[in-house]
Amino acid sequence: MALTPDLHRLYLLCELKHRGTLAAVAQALSYSPSTISQQLNQLASEVGVPLLEPVGRRVRLTAQAEILVRHAEAVLARLDRAEAEIAASLDQVVGILRVAAFQTAATAILPRALSLLRHAHPGLRIQFRQMEPQDALSALLTRDCDLAITEEYPGNPGPRSAELEHDLLCGDTLRMAHATGINVPPTEEPLMAFAEQPWVMEPEGRPARRWAVALCRAAGFEPQVHFESPDPLVHLRLVEEGHATAILPDFLWHGHSPHVVLHDLPPGRRTRELHTVVRQGRGDHPAIRSCRDALRRAATALAGQFRPTT
Repeated sequence: MALTPDLHRLYLLCELKHRGTLAAVAQALSYSPSTISQQLNQLASEVGVPLLEPVGRRVRLTAQAEILVRHAEAVLARLDRAEAEIAASLDQVVGILRVAAFQTAATAILPRALSLLRHAHPGLRIQFRQMEPQDALSALLTRDCDLAITEEYPGNPGPRSAELEHDLLCGDTLRMAHATGINVPPTEEPLMAFAEQPWVMEPEGRPARRWAVALCRAAGFEPQVHFESPDPLVHLRLVEEGHATAILPDFLWHGHSPHVVLHDLPPGRRTRELHTVVRQGRGDHPAIRSCRDALRRAATALAGQFRPTT
């Protein structure tokens, strides 16, 4: 007997795999949970095996559903490639491209890239959402965005899904920062000079926090984290006012000079990488190629603007 499930229902099953609950799928796709449930029940009838099993008040995918999702995502990836080939056959780069990026990349790189794209491809419309890197990767998998800008810290690469394509965008130098007028005693290990200082870092669980704490521990001390914020501009203001020490990225200084004292980090641990990430099969899409090119040009121009003295 031939297996001929409905493609839209397969897509809903993939959505459930990534979003976790029927309610989340319904909210994302503007359906009611009962509609999603009915569609997945119909899919189970088409396939001939149960696809969901109850776990308390929720449901989870059966082993057979997991097999079906794996093949369904391969089909969706092939459709992405078909879309890219169709777009490449056109004379102009047109359509809508949904981009997600974290704050520093969004403020430092994206505006210049948008200007380059507007000039080169006026028929291409960019939609942007500010998102933390891990959220942006999830949005790619659930097809809520088409391209994400993410970050990786030195010696601390995150897990990579086989369903996504990563491409190095640029590096961004990270430096110790403290307010002017604070005396920093010389030490054999530069970071040890800040062992007794209050710190501001990102919240617990974030890659930047794990990396910064590991860096301090490697230098021989546990940082005294008095302040937590996901916003690098909050970090900067606390440093400027003399309330905290922080590790700040060079891209934070786009368009102006720093009013804090900066110190180099140890060699090999001082540059984070920014990547552009897309779903497998989408890398050759003309809109994505054009956006990646504009982002690289914007990042290259930005990198040449800031030469700090430490």
